[in-house]
Amino acid sequence: MSEAEKIATRESYGQALAELGSLREDVVVLDADLAAATKTALFRKVFPERHIDCGIAECNMMGVAAGLAASGLVPFASSFAMFAAGRAFEQIRNSIGYPRLNVKIAATHAGISVGEDGATHQCNEDIGLMRLIPGMVVLSPADDRETRAAVQAAYEYQGPVYLRLGRLAVPAVNRLADYCFEIGRGIVLRNGQDVTLAATGLTVAPALGAAEELAQQGISARVINIHTIKPLDEELLLQAASETGRVVTIEEHSVIGGLGSAVCELLAERLPTRVLRIGMQDTPDVDGIGSLCSSPSSRLLAALRLHRELGAPILISGGQVYADSGAEAKIARRVLMSLGVPEQDILVETQSVNTRQNAQFSQQIMEEHGFSHPILVTSAFHMERAMLNFSKEGIDAVPFPTDYMVNRHPVFHYNKLMPQASALAMNTTVLQERLRTFVTRYFE
Repeated sequence: MSEAEKIATRESYGQALAELGSLREDVVVLDADLAAATKTALFRKVFPERHIDCGIAECNMMGVAAGLAASGLVPFASSFAMFAAGRAFEQIRNSIGYPRLNVKIAATHAGISVGEDGATHQCNEDIGLMRLIPGMVVLSPADDRETRAAVQAAYEYQGPVYLRLGRLAVPAVNRLADYCFEIGRGIVLRNGQDVTLAATGLTVAPALGAAEELAQQGISARVINIHTIKPLDEELLLQAASETGRVVTIEEHSVIGGLGSAVCELLAERLPTRVLRIGMQDTPDVDGIGSLCSSPSSRLLAALRLHRELGAPILISGGQVYADSGAEAKIARRVLMSLGVPEQDILVETQSVNTRQNAQFSQQIMEEHGFSHPILVTSAFHMERAMLNFSKEGIDAVPFPTDYMVNRHPVFHYNKLMPQASALAMNTTVLQERLRTFVTRYFE
């Protein structure tokens, strides 16, 4: 699908709000100084008198939303997932969940796909937090069509709703002519008999891609779009587990507390089934380097392996936009040196502010030092874009291959973009390999 055909669910949310506002005068929208990013500015442009900017005070915003709901209005409180579910959790729990007020919480920029916004903004815990609140409905739409339907369904539902939205533009996956969104009802997007792939949000598209690749391997995968994580579509999942015997959950969230946990809880109680949870792993920081790496072996070992096998120099292309003015790129260099890579075999680019400059500055540094055919170490999130720009600049770099994985994590990622280094949920090639291994194991 071309980029022109993709749209971010946060964009769909803003458009749906504006449309809903024209039909329902009781809809009010709150934001926390992020209207441009959450796209509530689209509503504000049409209905400025019904848009309240609460400033950078998310906790207060939830209290205001609770008051508005208590007065009979239907507030949509919007912010980034980290600030909505994270910072304002207590207010949501006590002021909205406890009295079961009719507040809709729209959390954009959820998960690791926030990318260069950094680890502090990558909320991979929000589904778990919201699932814990009694009576809270948790929605995670997969595309434009589904987001618009989810906004309408959230409005019609009497009670608190958490709506999880993403930053990245995503392709359409709900193309069925008879598509119907209903809270608590999953959607089978592809039938299969060997394994069930249960995905949510923007991981649904990669799951469909993986299913197509698995079909070429002779593995029939059923793909279910779980747009409602709470209440879970228990009967659909039980049927799928019974018929396929194997279940894989895919989510842009921690494997603890999210979709994977919800499915495991269901199956453990009612139909014990082998389950593989794909998402953010619970990887501790054991070396004191913080978000740089869970351990040197789990992030930079692949670069070390390639260096030893190919004898090629290593180019750490970070720049200011990726690495806090190059600070973490320099730390990555020290880590590689501690692993035995000679200092003269490592170059660090720290001046660029985008991927285009990334390649240009890297080319200059390479020419100055006589480097050629380097091993490129950069953000896993931007690897594809970086490789394209490097190619335009005539740089023949060795990218991160899927063969070099440690503990299922891409190991070339060295900065804050993906704190647990799990591009796995977004990478259909890696997903396919994991699924093939998983399914084959249980056919033996």
